[in-house]
Amino acid sequence: MSARHVVEHAGAKLSYSTAGRGDPVLFIQGVGVHGDGWRPQIDVLAERRRCIAFDHRCIGASTGDGASITVQRLADDARAILDAQGIGVAHVVGHSLGGMIAAELAITHPTRVRSLSLLCTFAVGRHVAPLTPTMAWLGLRTKIGTRAQRRRAFLRLVLPPSPRSHAELDVLATDLAPVFGHDLADQPAVVFHQLRALREGDVSRRLHELAAIPTLVVSARHDLLAPPKLGEALAQGIPGAQFEEVADAAHGLPITHPAWTNARLAAHFEHGDEFHTGSAS
Repeated sequence: MSARHVVEHAGAKLSYSTAGRGDPVLFIQGVGVHGDGWRPQIDVLAERRRCIAFDHRCIGASTGDGASITVQRLADDARAILDAQGIGVAHVVGHSLGGMIAAELAITHPTRVRSLSLLCTFAVGRHVAPLTPTMAWLGLRTKIGTRAQRRRAFLRLVLPPSPRSHAELDVLATDLAPVFGHDLADQPAVVFHQLRALREGDVSRRLHELAAIPTLVVSARHDLLAPPKLGEALAQGIPGAQFEEVADAAHGLPITHPAWTNARLAAHFEHGDEFHTGSAS
């Protein structure tokens, strides 16, 4: 069972959930997705960990001013949630924009982060979603056409290539709407501000400061938004970081490959625990 909480911070009411017991894990979501997007992970990992996920300001049940959104502001929101729960240090997991936020949190507050898991993400926001003919076409199709056509285009942005029929995509869009927190034909209004923050974000110059934090970077081979070369560059900038590429996945890796993701995260949390135990001895 999960519990909902609200903390007021920097002009926003931040809504977040907690589930499970054990050493804490903070999950940070990407653009346009509610905290419940981590449900495929939390439903499993909460058996051994205290899992916290939150709605970014201006999305889901959280309030705030979209114009104030920056990567630094969102990282400070994450810190405020740790503070509200009385958590001194946590494993931190971020996806896409959430990965950049997680890195910023760890750079700014290194003693609060036991390990970093950075999924389908990047260090420099302006390098995201390189303009290819496929990317341009699918991006346009998510904004124009019928609602069903927009849903299918969105799914093709985040899923690996497959021969799925329109009917299969339509069923999948319905199934995934509660995970994303909205109908896939629509994008929350705050997405404009989140994308602006993403494009302006750049943590590349300070990645070396993460040397003391066990870091896992995972990319998906078919990711059109955050291609593996961006994940490799991110990992290369962090001393000691591990890099892995999932061959049959795309940007929606945590949702489409939950069993693999959960097992890999659980192993990395264990590694982080051992690392810090060894450092203390």
